[in-house]
Amino acid sequence: MAGPRFSWGLPRLYFRFYAALLFSLLLFAVAVVMVWNRTGGPLERSNATLAMVMQNVLAPANAPRAEQQAALERVAANLNAHMTLYTHDWEPLAVVGVQIPARHWRQHNMDAPPPESYVRLPDGRRLLSSEPLGFTRPKAMLHNALLLLALGIGIAAFPLVRRLTKRLERLQQGVESLGAGDLTARVPVEGKDEIARLARSFNRAADQIEELVGAHKTLLANASHELRTPLARIRLALELIKDDVDPKRRAGLEQDIAELNELLDEILLASRLGAINDNTQLEELDLLALAAEECARYDDAVLNGASAPMQGDPRLLRRLLRNLLENAHRHGVPPAHVNIAIADGTATLAVWDSGPGIPEEEFERVFEPFYRRRGTRDNSGAGLGLALVRQIARRHGGEARCVLMPDGRSSFEITLPLAATAAPE
Repeated sequence: MAGPRFSWGLPRLYFRFYAALLFSLLLFAVAVVMVWNRTGGPLERSNATLAMVMQNVLAPANAPRAEQQAALERVAANLNAHMTLYTHDWEPLAVVGVQIPARHWRQHNMDAPPPESYVRLPDGRRLLSSEPLGFTRPKAMLHNALLLLALGIGIAAFPLVRRLTKRLERLQQGVESLGAGDLTARVPVEGKDEIARLARSFNRAADQIEELVGAHKTLLANASHELRTPLARIRLALELIKDDVDPKRRAGLEQDIAELNELLDEILLASRLGAINDNTQLEELDLLALAAEECARYDDAVLNGASAPMQGDPRLLRRLLRNLLENAHRHGVPPAHVNIAIADGTATLAVWDSGPGIPEEEFERVFEPFYRRRGTRDNSGAGLGLALVRQIARRHGGEARCVLMPDGRSSFEITLPLAATAAPE
């Protein structure tokens, strides 16, 4: 009955693809920067060369200011540039044109020309020029270029990655729909790559599953119908010759016929419950009222509990209660006890008898179809009763289990969700 579900605990597939791409770009950028810093790129080496040339052309750092001024004027000749030469601690040594202030002084003199080039000489002096000299901050240029390149590739790659994973998500939805019982679920085949081939394989598998389930249901229905016909003839023949048959043998034959009919009913019901695309008809009902009606069929059944309004299929829930009571009647010690409790939006139905119960190591095995406990003399019953109890409970969003009671005996415990308006405040 449950529809497709999606898990949000882990990052979605497209996000992991996208994160892997961005991580690869980051590694590439870091590798380029490390190589650049180790070997020095052409731009950075050219700036180092320019700094050495400027130091060779200018006067020495310890030369008089007049000599440094003359040397700077020779450098600026015919350049139409403003130049300022500073010491390593930003004391002006020579100025051509308007003095270009240092960065931390510029806020006090906004009319001064901005420096287009900044050259740090090997001896520590600083040359600022209003005209470009070589390349400006090559390392920053490289870093910015790599950052913009990675950002552009990342933005461009997102729709491509998302388109790829959208196809995978549609395939996932188809798989979950098929698993939830929609045997008509198919996925569109897009493209000619591996995902398209996977979609085609899924559709082929879904076709085969639908055919197998349909053939299985048809076979069971036909077999059950064909078996009922000879059973009806046997019963009719038994009625016609009842005076010629020993009463004890006749009673045994009637019991065998009744058990065969019961087995056919339970096989058909198990088959219908196994077809998970079967639409169970749910309606408002009270589990306590259903239990009271079923307990009235037995003289040794004791019912206690609270009203439990819920959404369910009354026919299936009656079968659940009847199978539990019949199991207690056939294999237990009277009286059989039925108790219904509600807590946290869940109804808990407990059924036990006055006998020793089931050994703890068989708590799960008793729900297996046709399982019979060792040492059990009574072989009556179809062997599907408790298996159907679990199937019906799960069909209603609940669970069936065998639990240990405080006094050491066992009890069958069925949990079923209450109606939304019935949960206690």
